Amino acid sequence: MKNKGVFYMVVATMFFATMNILVKYIPRVGAVEIVFFRSVVSLVMSYAVLRHQHIYVWGHNKKWLIIRGIAGSAGLLFFFATIKMMPLGSAIAIQYMSPVFTSLLGIFIVKEKVKPLQWLFFGLAFLGVVAIQGFDPRVTTTQVLIGVAGAAAAGMAYNSIRKLKSSDHPLVIIFYFPLVTIPVTGIYLINHWLNPTWFELVILLGIGIVTQFAQYFMTKAYQSDTLSKIASIQYIGIVFAITFGYLLFDETYDIMSGLGIIIIILAVILNVWYKNRTEKVEKNAK
Repeated sequence: MKNKGVFYMVVATMFFATMNILVKYIPRVGAVEIVFFRSVVSLVMSYAVLRHQHIYVWGHNKKWLIIRGIAGSAGLLFFFATIKMMPLGSAIAIQYMSPVFTSLLGIFIVKEKVKPLQWLFFGLAFLGVVAIQGFDPRVTTTQVLIGVAGAAAAGMAYNSIRKLKSSDHPLVIIFYFPLVTIPVTGIYLINHWLNPTWFELVILLGIGIVTQFAQYFMTKAYQSDTLSKIASIQYIGIVFAITFGYLLFDETYDIMSGLGIIIIILAVILNVWYKNRTEKVEKNAK
């Protein structure tokens, strides 16, 4: 299939959108406890599949596997915190600065070049995010800084995945995530544990399962194609965030939302088209 990476990332984005909704449905449960439950589910599912497929669970490039685990843990903790504190659309909008960090870090970590025109597309997509959200008085400066920190950590995690492209199986990469998060969140929860209700427990398990699939397809995406192309696909998630926020949580936005959605989709399409075109030209020139 052509553009397998793009396909994988679209599927991952749909699963992440479902995860975001589920997190919103349990406002009583803190971000750290959500990450803990999500990590336990991920650990069990990843280990079971790896053992069943006779894949070495500890991986080969342990340095970057650990870095991916740490960066992914920090990114998810910050992201869940912003989802709990602000409207869904606002949290997603800030999180979607991660493709910019992904591309910037990718220049140094995986030595991927970003064409000047692609920066224009990134800027166009971010302009769409700004148009959708506008100035939201419900969001504080501290919350924005937490969100930006989460986006930067996510950018580092995505580069780590790309770095592990030729050395480790996607499920091994995912397996290292809970190896980091369970001890860290577990220590914190010793004095901050909140007994979930049966409804909250079902939602927490659902978050773990849905996120496992999201992480798998995201990992496949970043191992299948260039960072700058795949990273931009995430912007489609803002469409899901705005739609679900309005339909499920009565979140309202200004009239610029429609224009912003169009701008984002246009920017994503242009970036994928341009990257495919330049890769084809470079290939033919060899």
